[in-house]
Amino acid sequence: MADTKYIFVTGGVISSLGKGIIASSLGKLLQARGYKVTIQKLDPYINIDPGTLNPYEHGECYVTVDGHEADLDLGHYERFLNEPTHKDNNITTGRIYQNVINKERKGDYLGKTVQIVPHITDEIRRNIKLLGAKYDYDFVITEIGGTVGDIESLPFIESVRQLRWELGSKHCCCVHLTYVPYIAAAGEVKTKPTQHSVKSLQSSGVQPDMLVLRTERSLSKDILKKVALFCNVEPDAVMQSIDVPTIYEVPIKMQEQGMDEIVLRKMGIAVGPKPELKPWRDFLDKKKNAKETIRIGIVGKYVELHDAYKSINESLLQAAIYNDHKLDLQFIHSDKITDDNVADKLAALDGIIIAPGFGQRGIEGKFVALKYARENDMPTFGICLGMQCMVIEYARNVLGLEDANSTEMNTHTPYKVIDLMEEQKNITNMGGSMRLGAYKCTLKKGSLVHEAYGKTLIQERHRHRFEFNSEYRKQFENAGMKCTGINPETDLVEVVEIPGLKWFIGVQFHPEYNSTVLSPNALFMSFVKAVIKNRK
Repeated sequence: MADTKYIFVTGGVISSLGKGIIASSLGKLLQARGYKVTIQKLDPYINIDPGTLNPYEHGECYVTVDGHEADLDLGHYERFLNEPTHKDNNITTGRIYQNVINKERKGDYLGKTVQIVPHITDEIRRNIKLLGAKYDYDFVITEIGGTVGDIESLPFIESVRQLRWELGSKHCCCVHLTYVPYIAAAGEVKTKPTQHSVKSLQSSGVQPDMLVLRTERSLSKDILKKVALFCNVEPDAVMQSIDVPTIYEVPIKMQEQGMDEIVLRKMGIAVGPKPELKPWRDFLDKKKNAKETIRIGIVGKYVELHDAYKSINESLLQAAIYNDHKLDLQFIHSDKITDDNVADKLAALDGIIIAPGFGQRGIEGKFVALKYARENDMPTFGICLGMQCMVIEYARNVLGLEDANSTEMNTHTPYKVIDLMEEQKNITNMGGSMRLGAYKCTLKKGSLVHEAYGKTLIQERHRHRFEFNSEYRKQFENAGMKCTGINPETDLVEVVEIPGLKWFIGVQFHPEYNSTVLSPNALFMSFVKAVIKNRK
């Protein structure tokens, strides 16, 4: 295709309807037809990025290959499309305003009064079109966060209106996702919220080309026809997204209703044969046919909010399915683990993940869990802070370094087994001292982690500030904890493992960011295999 086509996904009535899943599903269907597709998220909040947001506010902070801290929906995009995302795939209101203000300070606007229209909307439009121009995509799908009618979203919706006017209907398409509630007392589904949502969108100058109705109950043809009539949308362009057992079934449901075909027709593109989606369907078949179940616990401090560990949850699910098992995921609050109750909380599990995070809260419970898992030879996977906790627990209970700690938790610890690098210590800007994005790691031949990856040089994404203190490296290795993954440029320790145990590995990086439906991460696959073996 010569020109990039732009598809906008908006939401109405309520938030958390699954705009990201619909955008990812449409992207998957277009990709299966041979088109080069990417998905972008526009977030209305004024934070520059989600990097400083508490997980309770916004769930997991996802990290792109180029080191950008992004919205968790980018994880869905990557898991569905099997393609990496970049900084340009996630734009916030804060970043838009920061760019505009920086330009104003430099005099780029030649003394003109800087306004929402045209300066803010021009900057939004520039960022939307940037992906198509920079990476030569056939389709750029842009998901607009929030709900239509929110004051924060207005500049983004206005930018969509302008782009549709500028590029024409053959290059722009709007998919609007709304909620159709079921009123039990009346025994009816209600379309009025959808009608009002569409009217709100129309009042901003945007007419949706397609409606996707989120529903818990199957909608009749009469309901779909009624929505089409009142919302000025063609009847075949109104489809339903009913609740399904897994988000990975959504592309199949959308394909059955011809979502990709309708988009192609509206944009004047030949439809062609329907893609088979065989690898995707094979994955779903494996999920459906799995008989046995493994029980894995995630030990962390945000366990009441499952989205805080979204990529880990999905990576475990993918690995379990490819190993022909169902996953029973248990969330264990590290704040509530003590020496007295640790056996009650962990004994019934087949393996545990020590979750990433920041800060002191819940840290002592992780040490207790790790001591129990190590002494009882339970398959254990420490990720980022989880790996650091492995090091601290081992220092205290095996090396005899009482009060060993990370300087993140205790700046006055006598044994700084986890510490900042010298060049980080004078950086005060939050995030400025972080190691973010993809870094290389050399794996020691013969190690368990080398066996998992099947190669000596890997590249995984990071999001952390503190590092393993190499001054203690020899002491750890002599005591049985081996440093089996090293950054080839900085000589920093990236992986630790205890070879004498079934599977006890800690990694400084985040392998969950590199796990997709069609390419599950090798380390999660290895961990799940060990969990299954341990269970048997």
